[in-house]
Amino acid sequence: MKPNSKVLIIAGSDSSGGAGIQADIKTVTALGSYAMTAITAVTVQNTTGVSSVVPIHAKEVEKQILFTNKDIKPDSIKIGMLHSSEVIISVVNALKKVKTSKIVLDPVMVAKGGAKLINLKAIKTLKEKLIRKAYLITPNIPEAEILTKIKIKNLEDMVYAARILLKMGAKNVLVKGGHNKTKYMEDILLSKKGIEIFKNKRIKTKNTHGTGCTLSSAIATFLSCGKPLKKSCELGTKYVNQAIGSNINYGKGHGPINHLNSILLDKKFR
Repeated sequence: MKPNSKVLIIAGSDSSGGAGIQADIKTVTALGSYAMTAITAVTVQNTTGVSSVVPIHAKEVEKQILFTNKDIKPDSIKIGMLHSSEVIISVVNALKKVKTSKIVLDPVMVAKGGAKLINLKAIKTLKEKLIRKAYLITPNIPEAEILTKIKIKNLEDMVYAARILLKMGAKNVLVKGGHNKTKYMEDILLSKKGIEIFKNKRIKTKNTHGTGCTLSSAIATFLSCGKPLKKSCELGTKYVNQAIGSNINYGKGHGPINHLNSILLDKKFR
C-alpha cells in the first residue's frame, strides 16, 4: 500500500503512547498517509497522569520543521502541544516559510489527568500569533473557555465561543463537546459559511486518552488527501468514535483508544 499523502505533525511526545506524537503517527498511518514530526517536548506520563515535561529548545523545533519540509513537502500540518511562547513564535516563523495552507491547530492546554501543559504567556502568544495561521482550530470545551474567557454550559455557549474565536482570526473552528455531560456528544463546526453539528451517541468508558490529538490528526489526514473540511471533520469524528468503541482497556487510569480500528491486515501478516 502506498501512502495517500504526507502530514507533518508538530507536537509533544507521550511515553505511554496514547496521546501526542505517538497518537498522531498512529492515526496518520492507520488512515493511509505518511507521518513526519517536529517534537516540541518529551513528556514522562502514563494513563494515570503526567510525571514531568522536558521542553525541546524553540530553535530546534523550528529547525525540525524547516529541514523536514526542505526534503519532503507536507500536504497538511497538524499542530498540538506548544508549551512556551518561544516555541509558538518559532513555529509561526517556520510556517511563514512552509507553503502549506491546510494547518490544523489543536490548542492542547491540559492533559487528561489534569496536568497543565502550557503557561499564561504562551496562551496569549497562541491567541495573538498562531490562531490566524490555522485553517482549522479544534479546542475542547475547557480549552475554548480559556481562549474566549467565557463559561460554556450548553450548545449555544459552544457556538458563541466559536464566534469569538472566528473574530480572533480563526478561519474555521471545531468546538468539541465531549466534556458536556449529555447523552449525545455534539461537536460544532463554525465557519463563515455557517454551522455544522456532528452528533454521536456517547460511549461510556474511561478509556479516552488521546482523543483530541487523534481527532485533529485524523482531520489533517483527510484534508491532506483533498477532502473538503466538512467531510474531513465528519470522517475524523467517525474514526475517533470507532477507536473509543473498541475499548482496549490498557492501563490503570484514562486508557488509550484503539488507533488500529481502521486497519484490516492481509492474512499473510497475521
